[in-house]
Amino acid sequence: MPLPTPRSAEVIDAPVTLHAGHRLPGRLAAPDPGWTVTADVVVIGSGIAGLTAALRLKEELGPEGGKVLVVTKDRLAAGSTRWAQGGIAAALGPGDTPEEHELDTLVAGAGACDAAAVRALVTEGPAAVHELIALGAQFDRDPAGELSLTREGGHHRDRIAHAGGDATGAEIQRALIEAVGRAPEIEIIKRALAVDLVLSADGGVAGVTLHVMGEGQRDGVGMVRCRAVVLASGGLGQVFSQTTNPVVSTGDGMALALRAGATLRDLEFVQFHPTVMWLGADSVGQQPLISEAVRGEGAFLVDDAGTRFMQGQHELADLAPRDVVAKAIMRRMMETGRPHMWLDARHFGEEKWQRRFPTILATCRSHGVDPVTDLIPVAPACHYASGGVLTDLWGRTDVAGLYATGEVACSGVHGANRLASNSLLEGLVFSRRIAAVLPGELRPWSEPAYDDRPVGLVPGSIRRELQDVMSTRVGVLRHAAGLDEAAERLERLAGTSTDTVDLDAWETTNLLTLASALADAAALREETRGSHWREDFPERDDAAWSGHLDTTMREGTTGCTFVPAAPSDGPTGSPATDLPEATS
Repeated sequence: MPLPTPRSAEVIDAPVTLHAGHRLPGRLAAPDPGWTVTADVVVIGSGIAGLTAALRLKEELGPEGGKVLVVTKDRLAAGSTRWAQGGIAAALGPGDTPEEHELDTLVAGAGACDAAAVRALVTEGPAAVHELIALGAQFDRDPAGELSLTREGGHHRDRIAHAGGDATGAEIQRALIEAVGRAPEIEIIKRALAVDLVLSADGGVAGVTLHVMGEGQRDGVGMVRCRAVVLASGGLGQVFSQTTNPVVSTGDGMALALRAGATLRDLEFVQFHPTVMWLGADSVGQQPLISEAVRGEGAFLVDDAGTRFMQGQHELADLAPRDVVAKAIMRRMMETGRPHMWLDARHFGEEKWQRRFPTILATCRSHGVDPVTDLIPVAPACHYASGGVLTDLWGRTDVAGLYATGEVACSGVHGANRLASNSLLEGLVFSRRIAAVLPGELRPWSEPAYDDRPVGLVPGSIRRELQDVMSTRVGVLRHAAGLDEAAERLERLAGTSTDTVDLDAWETTNLLTLASALADAAALREETRGSHWREDFPERDDAAWSGHLDTTMREGTTGCTFVPAAPSDGPTGSPATDLPEATS
């Protein structure tokens, strides 16, 4: 049962436990490992964060410094990176500065950013992008040969570098995969689910168990003995019925870290992208994203009457931060009783659509909508987890030997609402930061300790109900009654169990673990901030809620703690002037 929460009149200046939590599996039921291999560092994930970490670690460790092994759940290109349409943000253009990028990031983050993390992102970002270009990524150029930069929501300057018009993620993924291909000393295990961390007697990393969905000596469950693990496993989008995330985004890394003793921070801040193509009320799973860059090029939102309803909502109108646009769309949907709004980019014409957004054009046409002549039906859908595994500025978690980077992590960069196109940059910058410190911090090889965490598994058959609960009760619009119902239904689902050990059950148990923690945080935060929108608490409340909600698990029981922090986007918050040196 929830404990008393802060009231709006209270000022909380020290951490306070808010929730007694839920009983959930502390370890996934799985067969004993049938095979064992060793690697000094295991990188879990093969998107921009994971492959950047692997390549940089290979360089920093040197030929004799240690073995790097990459684990990917499917093939190397199956994660979220290749779906990134808009681009990568950095102060690359004339007149732009890291300070301006920093300010836009802090404002979008609605006071919940870590200012020092944002400063690291924006100051190291340009060099990281140029390093990516040197690696072989080919970004679009203007006639003079300079990077072609565009603008997206929340940015006050053109600072989004893109490739192939709207295929930036695919180009970055291609370049990184080719670079890894030129480094045969980096071992790859494909089609493998990371099941659980193997812990030593001191609670630190001793290895990780995997289930390899293949044939041969590494089929089934095995164990990698290692000295460090870098989580780069992406987000949790499949918690919801409609998401832009691929099917592999089942939050495995976050759940694994929570069960191992790591802290998850800011789970309630799930960004719902405002312009996801509406395919019908019964459509579930991955939905087509209509990139914010389309609005950056001049497209605009209208309702059924053709009214441009973003005018007067924000100084940037259709290019307001994503939470502002998503809320405006939802309000107009509720006012009109319509299931979606419309995006108008008909004035682009065929040539511009083919040149700038060929992938989106083809996707729309495959669903019977021609954006050259038709309005595009759009509605918000789950897009990005701003929270995740809590890290410091160098990717360290509170489990010794465990690091995290990219969407799986909460570095503090995104706060309550990610600024458009900062996600690819975060993967680059913080993976480089991990590689700068990890070699000097490698733990000695340690033996696995006896693992007494409570073992469990829920059936994969509950997944559809879980997703429906999360979408209808913990989605874009939240209120106490719906959140209470969600808690009751998730508690009931947590009471189910299965003896069938398979991928569906493992993934669904991970989804249930994160859904329970996310719903708790959403119920506890009694304010509206960034991407967290409480209809019953419609205002931001810094006096009571400036800070973070941290979720932990001990012996299979979750708990939530409120950690106060000064807002980072107002007069009491100021950008960091110095960053700490990398130390061991």
